[in-house]
Amino acid sequence: MSFPERVRIVEVGPRDGLQNEPGFVATAVKLALIEQLVAAGLTTIEVASFVSPKWVPQMADAAAVMQGVVRHPGVTYTALTPNLQGFEAALAAGCEEVAVFAAASEAFSQKNINCSIAESIERFRPLVAAAGANGIRVRGYISCVLGCPYSGEVAAEEVSAVVAMLDDLGCYEISLGDTIGAGTPGKTQKLIEACASRIPMARLAGHYHDTFGMAVANIHASLQLGMSTFDASVAGLGGCPYSPGASGNVATEDVVYLLNGLGIECGVDLDALVDAAAWISAQLDRPPASKVARALLARRNKEGCT
Repeated sequence: MSFPERVRIVEVGPRDGLQNEPGFVATAVKLALIEQLVAAGLTTIEVASFVSPKWVPQMADAAAVMQGVVRHPGVTYTALTPNLQGFEAALAAGCEEVAVFAAASEAFSQKNINCSIAESIERFRPLVAAAGANGIRVRGYISCVLGCPYSGEVAAEEVSAVVAMLDDLGCYEISLGDTIGAGTPGKTQKLIEACASRIPMARLAGHYHDTFGMAVANIHASLQLGMSTFDASVAGLGGCPYSPGASGNVATEDVVYLLNGLGIECGVDLDALVDAAAWISAQLDRPPASKVARALLARRNKEGCT
């Protein structure tokens, strides 16, 4: 067993996390959260999604957030851009990296963006061309890699085919999203092996939801194969509005705790991260979904009373 020496965490809480909140989260709150995440040591943060506010009202202030972030050296502030119009808005707001998304399931693609997988890829070509012309890197997301809420099982070979499409499109990195959190370690490893036969492991990332409590186990299984980039969301914020019953992303605190226990560097201060998780959870008037954050906050409270 050979784990990577260092892991890069892509923090998606400000975008993928907050986009599912029922009430609008103020721009100032989003900016304060991003600043706390940077202070905790996170260096890649997805801060906004340049989509229609009609469909994702929480991201209506995407430009204000992207323009409002304090630009720290060594930190990349990214955004989701589903089409050329969204990319142009992100570019105007000062975005330095964007992401596009496809699905591994035809049923999910139709339900989510009303087109086939192949059609969705073709829609991204002018966006990727424009990004290249402006020196902006494009990351690719694939949804439903370990199961679809509408069609059930998704074969690893189907996912790897979409990986090849996004690679051909020009994505520098491809994130494998377990949208409904159905994955288990064995299935996760089979998936990664299929995708790593298409592109180098170093260009693959894991994006696991914790619906069945398997996200950390799936990350461990991914680490065993040498995967070294994972998406995570502070306090376990988020989910998928198009996936009925799906709970939030894996909590960044839980990922950092795992990595610390394995002796793998990630550059994130767990205590500062828990502070950020507690703060945003208080803003949303609920406790963190993260088991690690809850445990460490309870320990602090107990120590404070003795």
